[in-house]
Amino acid sequence: MKQEKGITLIELLIVIVIVGILAAVSVPLYTGYMQRARRSDAKVALEQVRAAQEMWRAENGAYATDAGGNTAETRLISTMGAPATTISPYYTWDFVAGHDANTFTAQAIPTGSQVGDGTLTIDQDGDKQPPDKWTK
Repeated sequence: MKQEKGITLIELLIVIVIVGILAAVSVPLYTGYMQRARRSDAKVALEQVRAAQEMWRAENGAYATDAGGNTAETRLISTMGAPATTISPYYTWDFVAGHDANTFTAQAIPTGSQVGDGTLTIDQDGDKQPPDKWTK
């Protein structure tokens, strides 16, 4: 009897199942990794916004506010080197309504595929919310 060379259908199915299991495990891990990496861009930008607000306060005696036809964001970007309001394709930043000359809260708002990650905030005291997103 002549022996045939090649693989059987059972062997092929086993390989397909193994590849499917590996993909099912690795894709969610990769997605979470990418989400955390994109979040780090937003965290850096919010720290830069806070630093720009502190520089503004050191020079002007108060935090930047919307005045004279300019938004606080525009004033900080043009004079203190704050990042552009579009941080990346995945986040934008602005101030939470109600900030004044003595307080502010800056927020990074997720967009696109990052939307499910939630908004990050930082205030004049350096309080970062939500804490679990800032530590990872």
